[in-house]
Amino acid sequence: MTPKNNNDLLQRLKNNDKSALKVIFQEHYPIVYRAIYRIVSDLGIAEDLSQDVFMRLWEKRHKIDIKGALGAYIRRMGVNEALGYLRKNKKYIIEEVADYHSPLTVSGEDTYLDNELQIEVNKAIETLPPRCKAVFMLSRFEELSYKEISQKLDISPKTVENQISKALKTLRKALKGYLSSFLILCALHF
Repeated sequence: MTPKNNNDLLQRLKNNDKSALKVIFQEHYPIVYRAIYRIVSDLGIAEDLSQDVFMRLWEKRHKIDIKGALGAYIRRMGVNEALGYLRKNKKYIIEEVADYHSPLTVSGEDTYLDNELQIEVNKAIETLPPRCKAVFMLSRFEELSYKEISQKLDISPKTVENQISKALKTLRKALKGYLSSFLILCALHF
């Protein structure tokens, strides 16, 4: 969808045009649903929260002022909805690393090594306890500060620091054979 179409849809939405909401829903629901499901890992909850996102979009239609892409805005609404759900239910965020793509890739051999290393990193991350994994993912892939993570998860900054330390220790141990490549990857990406 082009920015002009986005602007038209948003204007129609602000003018109480329910058909604009329907178009936005049809276009963006799958992306929102997947983003939420990756966080909550429950099909029913992901469906409910996804619908809540679009209800909230409708309820706040007069206040919406989107500077960037509509899809990114709605996806972020979904992520925030899922994080809010987890916070209310005192669960911890578990997010896939699948969104991560390394810009290091240059040649076929580099691609193979990078993909192999990424698979090992993903496996190691999956072994982390839920809270530790959530903190690590928010720090390294959402690029949130310790303070922001502590606020999102309703834990102390010291707990965030301890969980990051625990995650890195676990990853170093699990990736011993890949350590030099892992350190390069971390230095370049984190």
